[in-house]
Amino acid sequence: MGSMGIFQLMRKKKELIPLIGFVTFAGVGAILALLNSTRKTDVIFNKSGNPEPWELVNPSEPQKLLSINQQWKPIEELEEVRKLTK
Repeated sequence: MGSMGIFQLMRKKKELIPLIGFVTFAGVGAILALLNSTRKTDVIFNKSGNPEPWELVNPSEPQKLLSINQQWKPIEELEEVRKLTK
């Protein structure tokens, strides 16, 4: 069975076809998730270049995965504190 190819094994043991399909699907999904996480990161690794990265977040842009009918507006108290600390 060591020299048997994957297609010969699938032809001989048909019950392995769904298992191989699910494992292939999970592997491709994991690779795509890894590629997506390297393309768009939510975590900032370089803190020396920008020690306060949260100030660059646009408040009119939703940061959630899904937001339905949600209005984004600046919080007045937060704006007052920001003005006092600068």
